[in-house]
Amino acid sequence: MKWITLPLLCAALWLTGCASTRLVDSDVQSFSQLAGPPPQPTYSFERLPSQQALGAQQSAVEEQARLALSKVGLRQDDAAPFYRVQVHARTDRQAYPEYWDGPGWGWGGWGSGRGFYGGLSMRFPPPTLYRREVGLILREAASGTVVYETHAVHEGVWTDNPSVFATMFDAALNGFPTPPQGQRRVVLEIPR
Repeated sequence: MKWITLPLLCAALWLTGCASTRLVDSDVQSFSQLAGPPPQPTYSFERLPSQQALGAQQSAVEEQARLALSKVGLRQDDAAPFYRVQVHARTDRQAYPEYWDGPGWGWGGWGSGRGFYGGLSMRFPPPTLYRREVGLILREAASGTVVYETHAVHEGVWTDNPSVFATMFDAALNGFPTPPQGQRRVVLEIPR
């Protein structure tokens, strides 16, 4: 009986390690007019009328963006901002396409052509898929010139918008102030 304890303990620790983090993969595209770190790294948030109507919801998105902006050296200063920052975040719920079938989805055999079937199985709906998008625009406050624009998109089944959005803003600012050209995939770990 004692010889079983160590393998079970190891298995439990391994499963705990796997369950402690998850990966958020975001498709990111950024455009920058900045040659290096901003000489005056201060900003204030700017809201569109539609964002003003969101109130606390928009404030929560701005807080997640503020944390990501601080990681790249920018700080909020509403009294004397050099930049104005406009941010948005959006979630769309999507069902998996009808043709999506995985192991255990319905009846069939090897010849059905729709996924792997092992015979009779239970049918249940797939989880909801969430498509999230965040975006950030950085403008010079005096001239209104856009100097940085970035967007990140992520699809997943997780329902915790705040932690996923925060990670997506980190991904969107990856490489700031001179990010790679073109679309890229940024994968970041977050705790579960």
